[in-house]
This record gives sequence, C-alpha cells and structure tokens, in this order.
Amino acid sequence: MSTLGIETEVQRQLLDRRGRLENAIQQNGNEVQLRGLLEQVDAALDRINQGTYGICETCHDTIEQDRLERNPLIRYCLDHLTAPERQALQDDLDLALRIQQNLLPNREFRAAGWEAYYHYEPLGPVSGDYCDLVAEDDKSIFFLLGDAAGKGVAASLLMSQLHAIFRTLMALRLTPGQLLERANRLFCEFMLPGHYATVICGRADDSGKIEIANAGHCLPLVLRNGQNITIQNSTFPLGLFCESEYATTTLQLGKDEGLLLYSDGLLEANNSSGDEYGEERLQRLFMNCNGRTPKELIENCLEDLRKFQLGQARKDDLTVLSILRTAAAGAASARVA
Repeated sequence: MSTLGIETEVQRQLLDRRGRLENAIQQNGNEVQLRGLLEQVDAALDRINQGTYGICETCHDTIEQDRLERNPLIRYCLDHLTAPERQALQDDLDLALRIQQNLLPNREFRAAGWEAYYHYEPLGPVSGDYCDLVAEDDKSIFFLLGDAAGKGVAASLLMSQLHAIFRTLMALRLTPGQLLERANRLFCEFMLPGHYATVICGRADDSGKIEIANAGHCLPLVLRNGQNITIQNSTFPLGLFCESEYATTTLQLGKDEGLLLYSDGLLEANNSSGDEYGEERLQRLFMNCNGRTPKELIENCLEDLRKFQLGQARKDDLTVLSILRTAAAGAASARVA
C-alpha cells in the first residue's frame, strides 16, 4: 500500500476513534483521561494534514512502521523514547512473548497414530509465524502452519488473530479448503487493507488419510523413503480477495511416511554469497528419511541450514513442522489424489 493509502486508512481509524471518545465524554462527563486521549487523536490528525505523520518529533526520522500500526498516536522513534516509555515498551514486548508462547502447541505431539515435532524461532522478541497442532478426537488431528505479512509486534498480532479464527472454525469440522474460505472472509472483514497471511492447514485421520489445503504458503513436502514430492495446490493468501476458493488435496500415507511444513524463513535463508537455501536443497536433504523421528528430521534440517549459512544472520522468522505416520495404514506408499 502507498504512503498516501496508509495515511488515509489511519485517518479513517482516528476519526472513528475520535467519535467514540466524544460519545464517551458526553456519557461520562469531561474526564481528564478521555479528554487527554481526544487531544492526542486530534494532534495525530493534524500531523496527517500537515504531512508530518510518522515522523519523529525529535530527530525527524521515520518512526518504526510496526509501532505505528500498533499505536497510531506515537510521536517519537525508539531512539528518543523516555526511560519510562522504554520500560513500558519492554514490558509490553515481554507480555506479548508470553502470550504468543502460550498459543503454541506442545512441541512433541502424538495422537491418532501420528507423531509431530516443530521448531519455532522468532527473528525478534515475537513472531508472525503461526503453528498449531490439535487432537480433534482419538481418530484425527488438525495441523496448521502460517506466516503473517511483516515482522515483529504487528505480525504477531495477526498471528494471534489467526489462532483465534482457526480454533473457532475448527469445531465446524469443515474440509481444510472450506475452512480456509471461511477464515479468509473473516480475515478480510476484520483486518486492515494490505495485511495478509499465508496458511497451510490439514486434517489427518487414523487410517492414514490426510486432507490438506494451501493459501499461498510454501509447498509442503511429502516424505517417503528414497523420494519426496511437493503438493502443488496453492491459492491466494488470506486477506487479499474476500471470495477466494481453496481446493482440498487428499493423500494416503503409510507407516513412517509424513509431511514437512515450513515457513519461508527456511527457503529464503541466505549464505555469505547471497544464495538462498531453496527448495531443491531441502528436497535433496530428505531423499532418504526412513526410520527417523519427526524430531530427528527437524534437527537434521536445522543442522543443514546452519552449515549452509555459516554464521550468516537470519532475516526472517523460522518455523519447521514434521508430521509422521507411526501406525500401519491401508496404503503402503504416499499417493497424491
């Protein structure tokens, strides 16, 4: 979205907030706190009209975008916060981290003849990556992995919204494609323009059948001894088009076969020469993965990534999820329907 478009959306939000504050003042009297908030909103609207919105009033540099998205009233960049403001910001980040950690599933997961393990590594204090594993009953599990646009606190707020949306819709027992369609409509309705998320979700039952759908996320890898394939069905991310449709692909997996899901923090990781880790290297790594547990598969992946990067700093959140069939299934090998 252009700068003008962002400021127009912020102006709309501020005007709406101003109306709510005026109503609150009329109902509760001229309270000092409400009047002070109204003055801050008016000051922000003035900065938009003067073309100085988002500019630090001390150094005149641009204020961090994720902080503006979280609080459109701020006037100073991080370098020029007062000591109490810095402490309040750190307290907020610590709280956000605790909340996000509580939203994550158990790292080692077993249910309905499936075993799973994941690695979740934010770039900063919090992450825009999303990972969830749910035992729906003793016969099926539900899994999700996603990536909200952006980084930091703003992206983590989107991640929290995704968690709430999918946990609510999950009870409807929709197909993964239908679930993405419902989630997309909600995401479009409640999110600001320009915000979106890639998500892949699926259901696996105790017969070895997996249903999976993909909203613009990295292509999942089907793991089996001696070969692997990617599942190609991928449509638009959530939040781009309200009426997007999402197809559901069905797989039948046998014992010791599974899936590898990951965020683009894996594929787009760079080495010192600027080369990306890439899908081809990932596929080569898992050409022979028979007999390895999900935890061992993830550890092998992370070790290979470290060797590739050779100390090069990461530039994005990183999440990798491995799901493995541990019980005998009706089919001896994976088959994409």
